[in-house]
Amino acid sequence: MKRIAVVGAGAWGTTLALVAARAARGPREIVLWAYEPDVADAINARRENPRYLAGVRLEGAIRANTDPAVIAGAEAVLLVTPAQHLRAVSGRLRPHWPAGAPAVICAKGIEQGTSALMTEVVAETLPGVPQAVLSGPTFAAEVARGLPTAVTLASSDPEFARTAARELHGAALRVYSSDDVIGVEVAGAVKNVMAIAAGICDGLALGLNARAALITRGLAEMTRLGVRLGGRIETFMGLAGAGDLILTCTGDLSRNRRVGLKLAQGVTLTSILAELGHVAEGVYSAREVARLGWELAVDMPITRAVCRVLDDPAAAGTAVQELLQREPKAEY
Repeated sequence: MKRIAVVGAGAWGTTLALVAARAARGPREIVLWAYEPDVADAINARRENPRYLAGVRLEGAIRANTDPAVIAGAEAVLLVTPAQHLRAVSGRLRPHWPAGAPAVICAKGIEQGTSALMTEVVAETLPGVPQAVLSGPTFAAEVARGLPTAVTLASSDPEFARTAARELHGAALRVYSSDDVIGVEVAGAVKNVMAIAAGICDGLALGLNARAALITRGLAEMTRLGVRLGGRIETFMGLAGAGDLILTCTGDLSRNRRVGLKLAQGVTLTSILAELGHVAEGVYSAREVARLGWELAVDMPITRAVCRVLDDPAAAGTAVQELLQREPKAEY
C-alpha cells in the first residue's frame, strides 16, 4: 500500500502512523487525521506529538491534517478514534471515504446506549466498507519506541486479514491474522473492564495471589460472553484475549488499571477522569458489558462489581467481599 490514512492522533493513532511508516517496503504516504489543530501543527512542524506521544520522533512521510477529506485516495483507513466517538467520526468520514478502501478498526470498546460492537457501528455508518479489527497487548509508548510487540488482525475475509497483517508487520511488531472478528472485539472491550477490577484489587492491597485469581476468573468471564456472542475459545487464549488482559491488568501504563487504583482510594470517577487526561475505555464499556451479560444469561460477577464501584467508590471493599462470599462451585 502506498497511501494509508490513520484517523485519530492520540497516542495509539500516532503510534500506528509510525508503525505503518516503518513497515513500508517502498515509498508510502501516511496521512493522519487529527481533531486538535495544535496537534496537527506540532506533528507537521516538529515531527512529534508532544500532547500524546512526547519524546518520540515521527519517521517517514507522515503528515497530519484536521480536514476529514484527507483520507481520500487512501488504500486503507485505520480508525483509531475512541470507541464512544466512532459513530460520529465515521459519519464525518463517509462523504470522503475512498472507494474500496477497508476500515481497520483499532478502537476497543462497546458503544454506550446500544451495546454495539465497533464493527456494528462501522457497518451502520459506513455501509459496504470492508472491515478488519486490530487488537492485542499494546502500550503505545512501547510500540513507538520499537520494543517487541505482537498483535492480532482479524477479518471475516482470511485473505484480506493476511494481506493487511503483512502491511503493518515490521521488525519489532509481529502481526498475526485471524478470522474471529467477534472474539477479538469482545476480548478487547471486556479486558478493559477487568483491568479496572485489577486496579481495585491492587489499590486495596489484596496481594498478588488475589490479582492472579482475578485475572484468571476475568478471563473465564470474558470468554463466556465472547463465545455466547459467536467468538471462539482459542481467541481468548491468544494475544487479543489472555495477552491483552494480562498486560492491561498488570502494567503501570494501563489507564484502566489506574482508574481502579484511584477508585479503591475512594476518589470519585469525575476526579479520576479529569486527572487522567486520556480515555479509559473500560469506564464506558462496563455497563454495556454487564447489560449484554444479563441479556444473554451469562454470569458476569466481576463486571457487576466494577459497575457498582464506578457508581460508588466507597463500595469497593464491600464489592470484593461479595465476590469472595459467592458459593463455591466447579471451576469449569
